[in-house]
Amino acid sequence: MSFSFFKPSKPKTPPELVKAIRESLLALDSKTVAEVKALEKALEEVEKNFLAMRQMLSGDGEVEPNMDQVSQLTLEICKEDIISLVIHKLPSLGWEARKGLVHCWCILLRQMVGPSHCCVEYLENHLELLDFLVVCYDNKEIALHCGIMLRECIKYPNLAKYILESTSFELFFKYVELPNFDVASDAFATFKQDLLTKHPTAVSEFLTSHYEEFFELYEKLLTSTNYVTRRQSLKLISEFLLESPNSHIMKRYIVEVRYLKVMMTLLKDSSKNIQISAFHIFKGGKVLT
Repeated sequence: MSFSFFKPSKPKTPPELVKAIRESLLALDSKTVAEVKALEKALEEVEKNFLAMRQMLSGDGEVEPNMDQVSQLTLEICKEDIISLVIHKLPSLGWEARKGLVHCWCILLRQMVGPSHCCVEYLENHLELLDFLVVCYDNKEIALHCGIMLRECIKYPNLAKYILESTSFELFFKYVELPNFDVASDAFATFKQDLLTKHPTAVSEFLTSHYEEFFELYEKLLTSTNYVTRRQSLKLISEFLLESPNSHIMKRYIVEVRYLKVMMTLLKDSSKNIQISAFHIFKGGKVLT
């Protein structure tokens, strides 16, 4: 009697796995999504392939990943446009698949093949994908996963610079005030911890060339009726304006009557924390002028 059916299936090679990932993602078309049973089957296949990708990239807890396979998998993912495909299919994925994708995304972007981060280079050649990730904050089902993916992208100067310069950047001023607290907080984390503080030189250049547009939008956050928005935005502006590369921005900002009035109003805010933060900006600006 043969017991071959008890044997686990042979692990796929990197090219085979990438092919399977691509086929399972493409199966999530409009027809499949409209049929419950077909969708369940397609999502199961995606989850299975993402799990295999995760194990190939990070091991299974007992066996360490084979770095030659990891490099080959990374190259195949770029070659077959899997990065573009997974981003566009994000809204169709289930929670487990999105969770697996985020884990793999962080590893893939950091993975070097030879002297280069080939997944980062892929994104540099397909910058519109970053805009898609930003807009995903409009979809609360996938917003938090996209936030993690965006923050991983922003670690790389060229990708961060693109987002700062893109029209999508203005959307953050809306997202940080979304009614969903978790999504708004995540958007603010991306806005604060990464976009406006991760790369000081790039931020300084951006603020210099987009001074009027940026601070006009930012004024709306500082004067928001939402206490959390006022406090967080004031704390953030005090952090990046007091950075040495931004000293010239601070000098310009604090002497403009329009923005000086905003700070004077915040000095009278009912919150002691807001008063203190406003005082630090006012004091720092006076020292520089």
